[in-house]
Amino acid sequence: MENEAAEVIAEETAAASPVQAAEPAPQKQKKTAAKKPAAKKPAAKTAKKTTSKKTAKPSGKLVIVESPAKAKTIQKYLGKGYQVMASMGHIRDLPKSRLAVDVENGFKPEYIDIRGKGQLRNELKKAAKKSSFVYLATDPDREGEAISWHLSNMLGLDNEQENRVTFNEITKSGIKNGMAAPRHIDINLVNAQQTRRILDRLVGYKLSPFLWKTVKPGLSAGRVQSVVVKLIVDREREIQAFEQEEYWSIDAKLSTARSKKQFPAKLSSYQGKKVEIPNEEQAKKILAELEGQDFVIAEIKKGVKKKVPAPPFITSTLQQEASRRLGFQAKRTMKAAQELYEGIDLPKMGAVGLITYMRTDSLRISDEAAQGAREYITGKYGQQYLPEKTRVYKKKTNTQDAHEAIRPTMPSMTPEQVKESLTLDQYKLYKLVWERFIASQMADALLDTVSATINCGDYVFKSSGYSVRFDGFTVLYEESRDVPEEKTPALPELLEGETLKLNALEPNQHFTQPPARYTEASIIKALEENGIGRPSTYAPTITTVIQRGYVEREGKSLVPTHLGEVTNQLMEEQFSSIVNVDFTAEMETNLDRVEEGKADWVQTLGNFYGEFEQNLKEAEKKMEGMKLEVPDEVTDVICENCGRNMVVKMGRYGKFLACPGYPECKNTKKIVQETPGTCPVCGGKIHAKKSKKGKTYFGCEHNPQCQFMTWDKPVADLCPKCGSTLFQKAGRGGKLHCLKEGCGYEKE
Repeated sequence: MENEAAEVIAEETAAASPVQAAEPAPQKQKKTAAKKPAAKKPAAKTAKKTTSKKTAKPSGKLVIVESPAKAKTIQKYLGKGYQVMASMGHIRDLPKSRLAVDVENGFKPEYIDIRGKGQLRNELKKAAKKSSFVYLATDPDREGEAISWHLSNMLGLDNEQENRVTFNEITKSGIKNGMAAPRHIDINLVNAQQTRRILDRLVGYKLSPFLWKTVKPGLSAGRVQSVVVKLIVDREREIQAFEQEEYWSIDAKLSTARSKKQFPAKLSSYQGKKVEIPNEEQAKKILAELEGQDFVIAEIKKGVKKKVPAPPFITSTLQQEASRRLGFQAKRTMKAAQELYEGIDLPKMGAVGLITYMRTDSLRISDEAAQGAREYITGKYGQQYLPEKTRVYKKKTNTQDAHEAIRPTMPSMTPEQVKESLTLDQYKLYKLVWERFIASQMADALLDTVSATINCGDYVFKSSGYSVRFDGFTVLYEESRDVPEEKTPALPELLEGETLKLNALEPNQHFTQPPARYTEASIIKALEENGIGRPSTYAPTITTVIQRGYVEREGKSLVPTHLGEVTNQLMEEQFSSIVNVDFTAEMETNLDRVEEGKADWVQTLGNFYGEFEQNLKEAEKKMEGMKLEVPDEVTDVICENCGRNMVVKMGRYGKFLACPGYPECKNTKKIVQETPGTCPVCGGKIHAKKSKKGKTYFGCEHNPQCQFMTWDKPVADLCPKCGSTLFQKAGRGGKLHCLKEGCGYEKE
């Protein structure tokens, strides 16, 4: 059951009365005339209290945002006359314990107050009553609009009142601009949010019990999460079905008479046709034919290649690049981005939002930001690093375009200037956002390219290379790739008709490779390309499929479990539309239409639910009394009690080994992941372990007697100074160092 919001929503024990979607709650009329005066109380005191209430005048203005950090930053800019309070996310939602959607009466949702927020609600009501005006300043997206709508109803505000303000950036100018343009709550945005919420509730609460009965308790299904599992399972099927094929290449190492510098050339064609070498026998035959032949340059082509900078980040590309470059999971990226957006305390400046709103799929940037970038580039690098015109990046189809791209709020504020005020994660992410944005406004890089066609009898070899004429934006930043580009260094000076010296002629064996497993970066890219989900849903969806046990991480790869494969198979057979990529993408388009006011939200739900309900009834009838078996993962660990191969089981605290002979044999073991290292304290083996938060650390096998532990990874290399195991520091390009007490060795 997916929720676009990042917050974990809990249920209030006492349910409030239902609220019809897209309709404000009726305001209660005060019945002062019907009140009976307290007979025993002195009249003078009653009159005094009544008079006090009547003459009390509201003063000041109230601004309600979602988080305390954001409230603190905004309060600084608004100053006296304003009180800024935080709703702490949603204040109302559907209850967790039941469907709470009346499918028979226009899909009417039953919203309740969220448990644990009673005091906060009272404080907000009290503050609103004392205020002369209430501004609703929650996040500028569907989810934020829905929170404002619920706040408006709770506080008894007029939904037609222009009291909704949004901030693309939490800066002085961003706050000023937002407060200067209040509007009424956009009910289309609200309807789009609750349509998504109800859709996810219907799918989750209707399908999950079906999975409990047919597979195992505790499972869940969802519109987006089920598609994610299918994509990962389908990729695993491709890998398993892949048949490796052998092929060979022939590579020459050549040089000119004028230079000792060698350069490579690859066999390309024979008598005008592309060369394909399927085996070693064919490679040897070609080598024999090439023996004694001259390598003569037939043609030289020179040119200039432009490299264009990548556009500023949107949510999906930020998550992808942070995964590739920083090793951040999507959830970790969005946490740091939220903190940077809401505000960081800086010396002499106070709380300042350092980046613009981080949930966006727009490439648009403001003229002010572009000018700020150009001024910085000119001052730092010079005029030659500035393109003639401000770069404008084309938006993609199905783009909301409500917000700018993710960029620094102050282009002149370099990462080094704020480093001391940031956590390590905040610094790394700000540096990434800042460099990407500044580079996006810099001049192209220019490459001088050279390609040579080299004849050797009837065979043709090709060689190419480049040299950097002008580094342009690459002086600051270059986008990383899932598959690194093949490096082609510059060639020496070559002349047409020149005979080259052959230094080596090598046959090389290769094998075709299966498609790579999805990583967080590549699955987010696939979701974006297929139009599945929205920027706010990527991180929570990936987290959900891992928590449910459908998918697990192996390094950076996402691998389906047996449970994921079985569940996906069932979903494919019984609910093909739910896991259909095109169907899910179409539903996202329908939600966009609701947001734009082009489609009715009730009709949108009805069009989906009619077919879905019928599908569910048929599946329940077909699978009645059936239980699918999830195969255990068999290991090579032998049970010392009965001799069976132990299997992997999932328990409350994660995976463990168990004997398949249960209940006759109840033997269990911890799963031990050994490493090449030994403990620098006692010499025991080092095991990889998981913290409560799922982070890998390394500790001694003799724990608790030996309490050695570290986040640094042990390697096979030994310390040249003392002979102990070396450990690699966490992070990209971490140094090797020795952890034996008193040694202090560190490899440069």
